[in-house]
Amino acid sequence: FPGADLADGSCAHPTIPGKVSPLLPANHVTMTKGTGLVHTAPAHGMEDYNVASHHQLPMVCLVNEGGFFTEAAGPELQKKNVLEEGNEAVIQMLQAARSLLKEEKYVHSYPYDWRTKKPMIIRASKQWFVNTASIKATAQEALKKVKVIPTSAVNRMLEMLDRRTFWCISRQRSWGVP
Repeated sequence: FPGADLADGSCAHPTIPGKVSPLLPANHVTMTKGTGLVHTAPAHGMEDYNVASHHQLPMVCLVNEGGFFTEAAGPELQKKNVLEEGNEAVIQMLQAARSLLKEEKYVHSYPYDWRTKKPMIIRASKQWFVNTASIKATAQEALKKVKVIPTSAVNRMLEMLDRRTFWCISRQRSWGVP
């Protein structure tokens, strides 16, 4: 049946009694990329974030900075690493709830940190976004004072700064962004 038949539907959460989630349309979900039905984790990916923002869903992040489930994830998952014992715990919870339809090994294409070569968990965090010409001008002037090798890269960076419309002032990664 077409996905449109599911519009305005909902489903019960498999491990949290009483929690109901809406079924939402999303352009990034297709039959060629899977079943056509996926869970949405607004705090863990741009596409999910966009869908959740459009439907005004809360941005609940159940994973802390270290990649461990938080207290909000529940006592069965709290303090478990999402890439390690957390995965197995979720599978066991689904089995116990008789909600696991199929289990198979799947190599997920996580983004990897360029410094540590370890997989990264994408998670939302509070940011301060500004849209001002003064920050852009200051950044461009500061870049002109930096010795860049090769020097041809300066123009590309200045052009990139010129096209940028929003700025995020962040102290999350003190060692810089690649």
